[in-house]
Amino acid sequence: MADKFKAILEINPNAKVEITNGQITNWYDTTPISDADISSKMNEIDTRDAHIEPRQRAYPDLEEQLDSLYKDIVAGTVTTSGAFATAIKAVKDKYPKS
Repeated sequence: MADKFKAILEINPNAKVEITNGQITNWYDTTPISDADISSKMNEIDTRDAHIEPRQRAYPDLEEQLDSLYKDIVAGTVTTSGAFATAIKAVKDKYPKS
């Protein structure tokens, strides 16, 4: 199932919302979006992205990958044992190319 936060941002890219344990706890300077509209958008995302391979979905978001890589560079651990390489290798091991 699609991520609730992703669905909210697709409805309103400027939304400011707090989600705790999958539940919306606060809206900040944003008109709240109904649960029905969020659920509908989540279903739309699931349908739209159904063709994406499990391996591709398993990778962290690009922003997370770049942040991890940056942290490894700063820490001097850009090697096969750094956090970035370890996360990518885990996906490649779980979903080998056919």
